[in-house]
Amino acid sequence: MSGPKQTKDVFSVLVLCLLWYVVSSSNNVIGKMVLSEFPYPMTMTMVQLLSITIYSGPLFNMMGVRKYVDISWDYYFKLIVPLAFGKFFASVFSHVSIWKVPVSYAHTVKATMPLFTVILARLIMKEKQTMKVYLSLVPIIAGVAVATVTEISFDMIGLLSALGATMGFSLQHIFSKKVLHDTGVHHLRLLHILGRLALFMFLPVWLIFDMYNLYTHASEALSDTRILLLLFTDGVLNFLQNIIAFSVLSFVTPLTYAVANASKRIFVIAVSLFILGNPVTYTNIFGMLLAIFGVLYYNKAKYDAKQQQQKETILPYSQKLFHDRNYSIYNNGYNHLNGQNGYNGSVQTNGNGVPHQMAQNNNHSNSMHDSMTATRHQAKSNILFL
Repeated sequence: MSGPKQTKDVFSVLVLCLLWYVVSSSNNVIGKMVLSEFPYPMTMTMVQLLSITIYSGPLFNMMGVRKYVDISWDYYFKLIVPLAFGKFFASVFSHVSIWKVPVSYAHTVKATMPLFTVILARLIMKEKQTMKVYLSLVPIIAGVAVATVTEISFDMIGLLSALGATMGFSLQHIFSKKVLHDTGVHHLRLLHILGRLALFMFLPVWLIFDMYNLYTHASEALSDTRILLLLFTDGVLNFLQNIIAFSVLSFVTPLTYAVANASKRIFVIAVSLFILGNPVTYTNIFGMLLAIFGVLYYNKAKYDAKQQQQKETILPYSQKLFHDRNYSIYNNGYNHLNGQNGYNGSVQTNGNGVPHQMAQNNNHSNSMHDSMTATRHQAKSNILFL
């Protein structure tokens, strides 16, 4: 019974990962195409946030996703609002980076997310990492540095924007996990909340920076049906990408998800190079692969650190419980042997010349020893199940 179910789950994950890779690659390629002809990254961000807000409610209701949970206003302004701000902040800078530099280079720079995560977790959460985790950051930094030096279409604004977007995504990752843990809100509902709030927060910014430019300079572009269709498609693909990513995460472990995400980045880079055809050198490709390898090594190091922490938490408790069990059994047996039938000064012997009391005590002691031995074996085997 478990065989067919396990096969079905594996097949579902493979299909979802394939869809995730295809949708993400298409989203990035179409985004680059739009920004090449329609250089308004803030408007593209507005379209994506609007898509999340419009599509999420009806779709999640059809999927039966549970409704909102009660969140205090204090917690709302302390964590939810900064998360929403970070969402449109990271989205804007991500679009600026794709606008200024090739998709392949932008995603290589985004491979530095573990570096930002480690630094921000240390500053905000006071979280320390193992030496293995710190060492895993070396190939990431080296790979991005090599890719940057050898990037033919290098642009400083594109580099800084990609780094800013990566920092924003790292902050979202850290605080989203905290919100999901603290409130118990469904992850898809959290996506809806953040998308809707980010839309209203971003609207004044878009009106100031892009609305006037669109009115004065982009009227011809907006009248082009092809541009409008690409903008609409980009918004839909971005929304689907978020849904599929959360669905994959619900099926697999965090390590598997992290590896799948790193593999997706390789897929996106390869597809963008093949379709968009931006020129690259072999050294540039080596830098990209080195950065991706660093990301995979970082995920493995984080997983090993988590497993070691769990062992250190469980084993001392199990050993203490094992010791307490044996100590209690020994004391109970000793008190029982010495407390029954107090000594009255007379000695009665059995046929072998052994006092009756001593014989009874020896028999009882042997039975208690067998009982203690059996209990020790039972306690030893139960350590694995505590």
